[in-house]
Amino acid sequence: MKVLVIGGGAREHALCRSLSLDPDVTALHCAPGNAGIAEVAELHPVDALDGAAVADLAQRLEADLVVVGPEAPLVAGVADAVRERGVPVFGPSAQAAVLEGSKAFAKDVMAAAGVPTARSYLCTTPAEIDAALDAFGAPYVVKDDGLAAGKGVVVTEDVETARAHALACVGAPPAPSRQRGSVVIEEFLDGPEVSLFAVTDGETVVPLQPAQDFKRAHDADEGPNTGGMGAYSPLPWADPKLVDEVLQSVLQPTVDELRRRGTPFSGLLYAGLAITSRGVRVIEFNARFGDPETQVVLARLRTPLSGLLHAAATGTLAALPPLRWSDDAAVTVVVASHNYPGTPRTGDPIGGLTEVAEQDAPGAYVLHAGTKKDAATGEVVSAGGRVLSVTATGTDLAAARERAYRALGRLTLDGSHHRTDIAARAAGES
Repeated sequence: MKVLVIGGGAREHALCRSLSLDPDVTALHCAPGNAGIAEVAELHPVDALDGAAVADLAQRLEADLVVVGPEAPLVAGVADAVRERGVPVFGPSAQAAVLEGSKAFAKDVMAAAGVPTARSYLCTTPAEIDAALDAFGAPYVVKDDGLAAGKGVVVTEDVETARAHALACVGAPPAPSRQRGSVVIEEFLDGPEVSLFAVTDGETVVPLQPAQDFKRAHDADEGPNTGGMGAYSPLPWADPKLVDEVLQSVLQPTVDELRRRGTPFSGLLYAGLAITSRGVRVIEFNARFGDPETQVVLARLRTPLSGLLHAAATGTLAALPPLRWSDDAAVTVVVASHNYPGTPRTGDPIGGLTEVAEQDAPGAYVLHAGTKKDAATGEVVSAGGRVLSVTATGTDLAAARERAYRALGRLTLDGSHHRTDIAARAAGES
């Protein structure tokens, strides 16, 4: 099978790594990719948001499967452009991807499908914002209605901080230059958060193993929200029946409702969940693999990835045998550049990559996110906010943690930062 992966982050590196180890994959390509992906796939300098260019590339390569990684190309209709050329593609249509592209739309789908979620208000004016904040009280949860690369959510005890973010989302002062939009303000959900991915062809839904990620920039869940600073799987504290419960109460009803509306969802449905005192509640849906949870989930998947994704793309998931999983645990720690999640500093050389090899750090490897090769020096340098994901497996979370942090200690990136407490509590270390 010839596979083309679209995107250039750590999620796509994780996908490419798994596909490169898949005996059914005969050729692997990525557009545009990054410095790490270049080691396992042939790169192509194609704009991931240009549907026609991606479809042209897929046809030129005679791809048997196109995997669209990031959310922006999905919302832009890249998967539709590829499908129109008759090439199997893993990723929802632009219409179905609105499930991530608009939180208001997702709330409407959940209401129709009877999916449990937080009570919320959709606001477009300062008066509506003030009324919603007053109705729920602290902690305040304010979400940009559109795509925000995982950083459009503010959870705060301070009403002025909440109001400022909400006003920025709708385009009111202090962001007068922004086109007026909408913002979702909802009740705070107590309890731990869980990420659960499901592969679907629009009818059959196959859940993967759950993971937990860490959104705050600093240890002890302090600092601003980020796209994710680390993750782990499995979840030793979770109810063994959790996956089946979420499949029945959340995933299958959502897929069924979208099909009923004439916008079937085929691809990866990501449910962000809160395990509250009142039961499972959906925080948000995404229309693609999450980063950094993908890194740990795929590290544990033993079923060949290409067959799973191709079955979803061709409507044959029901015929697929049950997925196989490793009993090992997996931990990912993200290395972020200076000032992330603010405006990151880029162009800093990354050291130690060649040292983090299997023989030097057993069970650990590095996945590239924001990296590129410096044209003048040939060095790998930082090119984004989240730069690397150090991923490791072990017999349990403690072993995986030790391997991940030992490998991370071999890396150097001036001004970088990372959390030191990823999976520590679940491993019984804090």
